[in-house]
Amino acid sequence: MEMNDLILVSTDDHIIEPPDMFDGRLPAKYADRAPRVVGDSKLGFNWEFDGTPAKQLALAATAGRGRGGASQDLHNEPMSFAEIRPGTYNVHERVKDMDANGVLGSLNFPSFPRFSGALFAEAAKKDSDLALAVTQAYNDWHIDEWCGAYPERFIPCAIGPIWNADLLAAEMRRVAAKGVHAVAFSMNPYGLGLPSLHDPYWDPFWEACEENEIVVCMHIGSGAAMIQTSPDAPMLTRVTCSGINIYPTAADLIWSPMMIKFPGLKFALSEGGIGWIPYFLERADYTYNHHVADLPDHPFYGVMPSERFNDRVITCFINDEHGVANLDVMNVDNVTWECDYPHPDSEWPFSPEDSWKYIRRLPSEVTDKITHLNAMRLFNYSPFTHVAREECTVGALRAKDPRHDVSYVPGKQYDLGRMTQAGMNEKMASR
Repeated sequence: MEMNDLILVSTDDHIIEPPDMFDGRLPAKYADRAPRVVGDSKLGFNWEFDGTPAKQLALAATAGRGRGGASQDLHNEPMSFAEIRPGTYNVHERVKDMDANGVLGSLNFPSFPRFSGALFAEAAKKDSDLALAVTQAYNDWHIDEWCGAYPERFIPCAIGPIWNADLLAAEMRRVAAKGVHAVAFSMNPYGLGLPSLHDPYWDPFWEACEENEIVVCMHIGSGAAMIQTSPDAPMLTRVTCSGINIYPTAADLIWSPMMIKFPGLKFALSEGGIGWIPYFLERADYTYNHHVADLPDHPFYGVMPSERFNDRVITCFINDEHGVANLDVMNVDNVTWECDYPHPDSEWPFSPEDSWKYIRRLPSEVTDKITHLNAMRLFNYSPFTHVAREECTVGALRAKDPRHDVSYVPGKQYDLGRMTQAGMNEKMASR
């Protein structure tokens, strides 16, 4: 196999939602309370929902500022749509950026609602019906307009009304009927003020996911603050600790009752990396042997936690040479590749080159599994029903438009004037 023969499916990328995404998607009684972009060209813009501001407009959407891009600080947070690539919020431009990177398929997490839809949960404290309507409108936009525009290129990933387990279960059944097999959930709902992963409160949700083959995706940063050793520690400390943030979630999963109650339920540790897994499995089995192995009445007696993890937990990696070198202690059928577009950790538009440095050492059948076959099977994604396999390789996708600009390209699709508070108010009043 050569690098250009790779087929790449990313199980972790991100959408920067366009400001008009809710237009026409909410009941009339909620139209003037829809999430909207507010601000001005000097101070910057941000999303706001019913008086609650999002944490940021465009979370870490810095694609193009790295290698081959402009000289801006890779970590300067964008303050407007003019500071990010059109491919972050325009699906047609996104596909062009995917082609330039040789990436066939992509699962996209939300940005302004936060990875698990936590912003909508905050609004639900004041008006649950409004928050539910907005959550469903978000899902319909994501499924029908974003993923529906190119079903051969995207894996739909819903969010849910995480403030109510019964509503959450109902929404999973609704989106499953639309072809969804992934949901963005919290890595630690207790950190959001909700019941923990050990609480039977979530059983209706787990049941709905199991019966509809929906993978529960837990993205780093979706449940509590990321590791911050001290207020004066540099951002690089936090970035270095990035993957290890998901370690406690993995421990929660292998010792949670839902693993026994719902044997078909699967979880994905999104953007968590895989290099830490060999030690984690060793430590988990050591814990079992020292604290459980002589207790036949213990609920987890009889199955090694490493077996439970390898059978039920899906992992992904961006650039993880150590992890790939230790695939023999993992279940290679549950390991997937990610691009992380448009975030700073992404290697876009050089993902194939950087991954190939160590993937090339693997047998071709293993390479095919972790680069695309596992993602296709686990998320019920079938691109080859839409396009011939030979047209899906790195080489074939890049050949579609070899002149596509991969440098820092300011957005051009939206007039920033319409995103000021006055502009948005005038637009709503004219309806």
